[in-house]
Amino acid sequence: AARLPRLLLMNTLVAITVGLTVANVIQPGRGAGLAPAEPAVEAPHTANPLVAFIENVPKSLLGPLGDDGKVIGVIFVAVAFGMALRKERHRPLGTVEHLVELVLESLIKILHWIIAVVPLAVFGIVASIVGTEGFAQFQALGIFVLSVLLALTIQAGYYLVRVRFGSWVRPGDLLRGGRDALVMAFSTASSTATMPVTYAALKDRIGLREQSASMGALVGANFNNDGTALYEAMAALFIAQMIGIDLSMHQQVMIVLTSIIASVGAAGIPEAGLVTMTMVFTAVGLPVQFIPVLLTVDWFLDRCRTAINVMGDMNVSCLLDGKQKG
Repeated sequence: AARLPRLLLMNTLVAITVGLTVANVIQPGRGAGLAPAEPAVEAPHTANPLVAFIENVPKSLLGPLGDDGKVIGVIFVAVAFGMALRKERHRPLGTVEHLVELVLESLIKILHWIIAVVPLAVFGIVASIVGTEGFAQFQALGIFVLSVLLALTIQAGYYLVRVRFGSWVRPGDLLRGGRDALVMAFSTASSTATMPVTYAALKDRIGLREQSASMGALVGANFNNDGTALYEAMAALFIAQMIGIDLSMHQQVMIVLTSIIASVGAAGIPEAGLVTMTMVFTAVGLPVQFIPVLLTVDWFLDRCRTAINVMGDMNVSCLLDGKQKG
């Protein structure tokens, strides 16, 4: 157990270093020519009702409560809560627990409504970029996908080398014994859903001790997200290259630190890395409004990095088991 934090930190540092190195060498976003985000200015008054409607749509749930004069945003939030509460009108409210559950269910319903329109929003963002900037960004995205796959492959090779010289397990045995977990991780894009399969593969098929298998598979699934850390570091450099921002060494060190924190805080569910990516972008001053550009390819890359996350968990379990078979 005392070795576990060191192993997790080492794997994450190597993953981020690999990601930054590949992104700096290949520079997938260079030449895309995407215009940097301009500071927001107050829009002139317009008689177009559609434009006025869009301007008053709240950017966050609690944001309208702090915006002076934007009463329409408050009305939006109130109407959304009212519609959600209407569907829960038969729920009893006898205790504080019931009230908290009611609020939670209402928030979940609102979240589901937002998720339902995300594909349309992504389409609108991509269409806007294509209409103003052309198709050069899609070529850059293709190079970015290949760069991420290369970095993930290098990280997988690092795992196999570590297993070969740091444990009694042979790399071929690890791949054969853990193939079910890797396939499920790729299929579900969730290391949490793959956790029971990973544990069974480590204990029953590879033959690790129960303590080693449980520490790597169960604890690692929550704190060992090397693929996510690698991807977030590469995504930050990619967007910076696309909009023509050169990140200094100090800023890249900040990417390393925030990527470690973000990967630990990322839940083992699909697309969780995009949520924590805002912290990485904010730390180095990158505009977070370009994150939706990555949504067009993230559905595939999320599966690939989840497989690397699970492979990292298996790597940690093997190293914890030592060089002598128990």
